[in-house]
Amino acid sequence: MTAAQLADGDGLVAARLAAQGLTGPPALDPVDVVGRLLAVQAQDPRGLRLTIRSRSRALHAADVDRALSADRSLVVTWLNRGTLHLVRAEDYWWLRELTAPAMAAQIRRRLTQEGVSPDAAERGVARIERALTDEGPLSRAELRERVDAAGVPTAGQAMIYLLIVASTRGLVVRGPVVGGEQAYVLVRDWLGPPPRAFDRDAALAELARRYLAGHGPADDRDLARWVGLPLRDARRGLAAVAAELVTRPDGRLDLPRGEGPGLPAPRLLGPFDPVLHGWNGRDWVGAAGRVVTSNGIFRPMILVDGQAAGTWSMPAGRVELAPFTDPPDWGPAVAAALRDEAADVRRFLAPRPA
Repeated sequence: MTAAQLADGDGLVAARLAAQGLTGPPALDPVDVVGRLLAVQAQDPRGLRLTIRSRSRALHAADVDRALSADRSLVVTWLNRGTLHLVRAEDYWWLRELTAPAMAAQIRRRLTQEGVSPDAAERGVARIERALTDEGPLSRAELRERVDAAGVPTAGQAMIYLLIVASTRGLVVRGPVVGGEQAYVLVRDWLGPPPRAFDRDAALAELARRYLAGHGPADDRDLARWVGLPLRDARRGLAAVAAELVTRPDGRLDLPRGEGPGLPAPRLLGPFDPVLHGWNGRDWVGAAGRVVTSNGIFRPMILVDGQAAGTWSMPAGRVELAPFTDPPDWGPAVAAALRDEAADVRRFLAPRPA
């Protein structure tokens, strides 16, 4: 047994990283990865693509773009905690209904702070909807021009908040990749009508079940923090699926699973990786205070023996490692594995040959 396995005596780290898809059979396509995790932090375009890479094999960033564009199987919009997330198209409907109310009051306040009155906000959202109806997919810059022309303030963060309002109302999502940037589209044009009426209790149960599938073992506070809903909602969802769950000796909940494969091989995880977002704290993976900057940027992370072992960057297309210790606290086998990871990151992000 390795030192890392001994340190993970109760198996929490190995179990969570297995749930994340970082051990076991790799995913077959981007939709498989996102379906397992339910929602992937998406404010960093490279980061969301690298989340797919680290949990799959032989895919390419272009495969993610195809899922967003031609297949329409993945979309990006404001969901959990009021932040951008990548989700399967089929999960968009109920996740938006669950999370949108929590965002509404906050966004109204932010618009007021940006100098956008309620009347101006309504005109801005109407102009966004009309522009997308008339012209199809448009970039944020193109939508800003249309909203500016309607006399609605867009300076500072105002345009972003107007788009969030349109998103929370179920009008728009970020869909196809056009010129390297995700364009905005109307939900009704891109995804069609809702597949079924929204059932809040059923959605909370599905939330609890799917959260644990990609993040278990966890507890009610982990779930509430991840999704950005009140603790009572997290508890209600978990109670609805209680018969499907197992309780660990530490009180955390999980879906029944077989014997896990142990800790993952060394990995280079991208910025804003789900490993850093899924729970009420990051101590379990050794990332507290060392991977997240003071202004809330989640750096790309080196994962060795299930723990954060450093950060990495990619200046001018070269992968550069920044271990937490100098010299690095790993041997030749780990160094070789990280070189392979760096080569795969470059392969994944490089333009695909025509």
